[in-house]
Amino acid sequence: MTKKEIVKMLADKYKLTQVDAKNVVQGAFDEIINAIARDGRIELRNFGVFEVKHRAARKARNPRTGEEVSVPPKRVVVFKPGREMEKKIR
Repeated sequence: MTKKEIVKMLADKYKLTQVDAKNVVQGAFDEIINAIARDGRIELRNFGVFEVKHRAARKARNPRTGEEVSVPPKRVVVFKPGREMEKKIR
C-alpha cells in the first residue's frame, strides 16, 4: 500500500477532499519523523514502537571484488510492532 492509497482510503472514509487527507497524513508522518529525530523513540499504542539504534563500525566485504571495506558507525530506525498488530497479522 502506498501513501497515495492511504490518502484515498481516508478521504473516502471520512468524507474529506484528497488534498485535506494528504495534508493530514503528511502532517502525521512529519511529526513522527520529528519526534524520532528529537527523542530517539516514539511509541504508538496498539501499533508499535519506532526507535533509533546505534550500529557500531564494522568490517564488511565487497561481494564483487572480495575486498575488505570498513563500514562507519551509524544510527538506524527500527520498528517493533505492538501486540495488537502482531495479533492481527497472525
